[in-house]
Order: sequence, then C-alpha cells, then structure tokens
Amino acid sequence: MSLRFEELDFQATPMGDLSLRRRLEPTLGVDVFEVKLAEEFLMSSLFTVAEEELATLGLAAVTGTDLHVLVGGLGLGYTAVAALADPDVRSVTVIDALPAVIDWHRRGLLPVSATLTDDPRTALVQDDFFALMRREPEASTRYDAILLDVDHSPRHQLDPSHADLYTVDGMRALARHLTPRGVFALWSDDPPDEEFLARASVVFGTIAGHVVTFDNPLTGGTSSNTVYVTIL
Repeated sequence: MSLRFEELDFQATPMGDLSLRRRLEPTLGVDVFEVKLAEEFLMSSLFTVAEEELATLGLAAVTGTDLHVLVGGLGLGYTAVAALADPDVRSVTVIDALPAVIDWHRRGLLPVSATLTDDPRTALVQDDFFALMRREPEASTRYDAILLDVDHSPRHQLDPSHADLYTVDGMRALARHLTPRGVFALWSDDPPDEEFLARASVVFGTIAGHVVTFDNPLTGGTSSNTVYVTIL
C-alpha cells in the first residue's frame, strides 16, 4: 500500500497538463491509479471492466486466428492486456499520441505495465491515431480489429481534431485499415447513441451498441459504459 496521495508523473502536453496519480482509496483500502488531462479525469484503475470488454467484445466478433490488433489509446493498459489474453491474437500495436503515457508503462509505473511490455507481441507506438486513420494504409498493414478508447464518446472528444473520425467519411477512412470482415470497436462513456449507430451503418454491415454495467464501489451501486462493435 502506498502513501495516501502521490503524483507519479506530470507533463505539459499540447492537449493540456497530464498527470498520473496514485492514491489510497480509504473506503476500500486499495491503491487507485488515476489519469487527469487538464481539468478532466480520463481514467481510473477502479473502473476497468468496460475497457477490458472493449477488447473482449471486439475480438469475439472477429473470425479466424493469427489476428493483428490495433489499439487506439494506451491509457492504463487494460484494453491492450485484455487483447493479449486472447490466444488467437498474434500482435497488438498500441498507438498513443502522448509519449509520457508510453513512458509510464516502459518505466513499470502501472499495475499491468509488465504484462504489457514483457509480451513480445506488443508494440507501443507514439503517433496520432486520428491522423493515422486519415492516411492511406500500406497494403501489408491492415488489422483484423481496431479497438479505440480515447474520447469520452462520439459526441464528446478530448480534442476537436478527433471529431471527423465519427462521421461517415471518417469511418470510411478507418475501414481502409481493416481486413475484410474486420471489426471496429469503440468505448464510450455515454449511453448508446442512435445517431452514431445510424452513421456507422452506412459503412459497416453489422453494428451493435453493448451496454456494459459494473459495480461502483464508491456509490454502492452500478455504473455503465457503452462498447460499440461494428463489422465490415
């Protein structure tokens, strides 16, 4: 168990000040790791069920084996580690725009860092996921699944430059990076968005918005996120 509160890292970034904190949650007696960007709390190690389900639900929709997976957004690492747990996965490439986040894991600062960085199937890449999706993919670089957890939801982006991905044209651009019958799965903090699902249906043959519920030890009740799963 750690100190009651400790700032493990602080970095100024183009999107605002980024901090990684570890604190003791007194009601549970456990260490909690949290990430804050500017004035927004991005993630907490208390709530990882939906991040893990992003990988589980997304990969369950993929047919075949020897799968190549792209994860947009490294964060605390739970989505990538859940993808590595799938025996059909051959490689997991994780893209994050913030080099500090990649450095946290390479320094072993987070609970799953060693699991992530010690696995030879993992590649951590510093890049802008949204800019990457706009680029023409190389013929040999297409993915069986793209798992995205960066923005709060299709309507609430961390940066205005992300907004075009959630349009029909943006999803068409993303689909170029998928193999035939490839899967695009997306985490959202909001309930299923019918307008987003309608736009996704223009590009993808199969679409679903899964509500993922989980216990909230801070309220004593349950909370929920959404995982969208779309198949070409």
